[in-house]
Amino acid sequence: MTEAPNWRTSSYTKSDNCVEVADNNPPAAMVRDTKERDGGALIFPSAAWAHFIEFGKTLNV
Repeated sequence: MTEAPNWRTSSYTKSDNCVEVADNNPPAAMVRDTKERDGGALIFPSAAWAHFIEFGKTLNV
């Protein structure tokens, strides 16, 4: 049984012009626009999402 998405924004978010992620479901991570919450979500396999997060940590921004 899959859990309901637990949507959250980044702790760096200063406004609602951002994205939300729900990564509490082990097979996948979901990403949606905070301004269009009912507009659908992108779904990424957990391994791809983890790879994306690790890559983001290497950036110096």
